[in-house]
Amino acid sequence: MSSTTTSSTTSGSAIGTTPVFSVEGLWKVFGPKADRVPADPELAALAPAELRTRTGCTAAVRDVSFDVRKGEVFVVMGLSGSGKSTLVRCLTRLIEPTAGTIAIDGEDVRAMDRTRLRELRRHRAAMVFQHFGLLPHRTVLDNVAYGLEIQGLGKAERRARAAEVVAKVGLEGMEHRRPSQLSGGQRQRVGLARALAVDPEVLLFDEPFSALDPLIRRDMQEEVIRLHREEGRTMVFITHDLSEALKLGDRIALMRDGAVVQLGTPEEIVGSPADDYVREFVRDVPREQVMTVRTAMRAGDCGGPGHPGALAPDEVVADAIRVVARSGAAACVVEDGRCLGVVDHERLLGVVAGTEPHKEAV
Repeated sequence: MSSTTTSSTTSGSAIGTTPVFSVEGLWKVFGPKADRVPADPELAALAPAELRTRTGCTAAVRDVSFDVRKGEVFVVMGLSGSGKSTLVRCLTRLIEPTAGTIAIDGEDVRAMDRTRLRELRRHRAAMVFQHFGLLPHRTVLDNVAYGLEIQGLGKAERRARAAEVVAKVGLEGMEHRRPSQLSGGQRQRVGLARALAVDPEVLLFDEPFSALDPLIRRDMQEEVIRLHREEGRTMVFITHDLSEALKLGDRIALMRDGAVVQLGTPEEIVGSPADDYVREFVRDVPREQVMTVRTAMRAGDCGGPGHPGALAPDEVVADAIRVVARSGAAACVVEDGRCLGVVDHERLLGVVAGTEPHKEAV
């Protein structure tokens, strides 16, 4: 992650190949006899309006499949009504899925009994909501310690752990304030700290910053970026805001009418939209802030790692344009001490314009 609109893959966080969450063929249908919809190919293929007319049902999540890898920030993005919040609630069965499979670390979530589900929600996957849900009569410290209290930790131990997390999210010195004495951004930090305090394997964010003022929202995004960089914690982040998705996400699942229309890195979604809907969605994105040097490079050798204009392959095109403009010559793209290729002014501007040639083999 970075402070610009670049993908979080530039932060150096290690992302594993083993999935934490695995979702396959997931459906959530609201309405009478909901389970008949995913079971009937004809009904499953109907457009939303026709499905409602024929069956009285609404498919909020339609045949969705994806993996969330250990250590990544996986963003689910879509407009209001796209199904993204329903989807994230299905992951821990806050909403009961209609069909499909969900696994966390290989364990079948849909087969969990009540005891196992409670353990999942309290220990393994913590939710951060848009509405903070803080207890007004409790101090910041005791709000943060609440999840640990439910887990049965002693007062001294949970308060010590809560104090550590309060400091981590930038609220040191405010431990004894009540929620009414905090700003919106500070209250959201308390909500984030409360989720972090139970040390979950996965943090699930359901549009947590959408009600905040723009400047506070940006600060909270930076806080998530910092925490991810420091801890490498797996995160699933729900948002309707494209710039937020591009800023935070290692990968993005873009939803429409309950279905995922494209899943990929920010660079893949901006650079190679899957259809006209995605193309329109990303039309106004400044490509030079998302696309990387790797997209623009061509075969060649310009002097190796010691070359004054050397660039990393994951640097964004905007930075590369400045380097090439200063030197007046092509720049070498270097990774692990090896020259992968070169980029010049013409190819960089081609990426910005969306007319870059197909990348040559290097």
